[in-house]
Amino acid sequence: MTDKLFLERKTLLMGVLNVTPDSFSDGGLYLNPEKAVRKAKEMVLEGADFIDVGGESTRPGSESVSINEEIKRVIPVIKEIKKILPNVLISIDSYKSEVVREALLKGAEIVNSLGGFLFDDKLAAVLKEFDVQIIIYHIKGKPKTMQQTPIYKDVVKDIIDFFEEQINIGLSRGLKREQFLIDPGIGFGKTVEQNLEIIKRLTEFKSLGVPIVIGVSRKSHLGKVLQEELKLSSLPSPLERLEASLAETAVAVLNRANIVRTHDVLQTKKFLAVLDRLK
Repeated sequence: MTDKLFLERKTLLMGVLNVTPDSFSDGGLYLNPEKAVRKAKEMVLEGADFIDVGGESTRPGSESVSINEEIKRVIPVIKEIKKILPNVLISIDSYKSEVVREALLKGAEIVNSLGGFLFDDKLAAVLKEFDVQIIIYHIKGKPKTMQQTPIYKDVVKDIIDFFEEQINIGLSRGLKREQFLIDPGIGFGKTVEQNLEIIKRLTEFKSLGVPIVIGVSRKSHLGKVLQEELKLSSLPSPLERLEASLAETAVAVLNRANIVRTHDVLQTKKFLAVLDRLK
């Protein structure tokens, strides 16, 4: 449970491990379980506090995959990671109760769910059964259509309302408030300016009384900011967005984010070592 880790009073790091063919940054790199486990080991050595294993891409325009396919992708990886690194914390990045249940049985300890209970109302029962924490990350719409003109009255207040609704659903089904973490879902149904506004106003999410997770690593809005500000002829690739990711991470952490989700564990670890000291 992450509440024990929070006693260390440092920003925690969640390393991204996508075992998918089509994720926006590392799609196809870790479909092979052996490669995925090697990457997990590397991230732990670099300082990751969690490994977040996902078997379905949620990039803009992506299609959902079947439950069986998702299980086929993530379970061998989770089993092997726990065999080699028994003490590492694993989160399963899935909103599907069947996938989550299999992952928890094989050693995952945290659930990272797109939309919380929005897409599968059986998920709360699984969380109660295993007594694990859930990171609810916000999305407007579905991955396939989420970037088609997202509109909010007030992006931060609207997302807070969403979190309150999802947390109340969980509480009504027997979950405890300390089981919840929230992630405002940077890039999930937001414009560039809406993403930047969320980061600048991140402290407002503390009104919910739960830890905040933030994931900005290599995301496309940062590429668009770089292209605009540096007057570049083309959008920088995901691998060319590290410095921009760290800049946005700095503001998020200073605005009280507790966990940072990243593809670039070593660089982010070094960055946070100094930032946490200065805080």
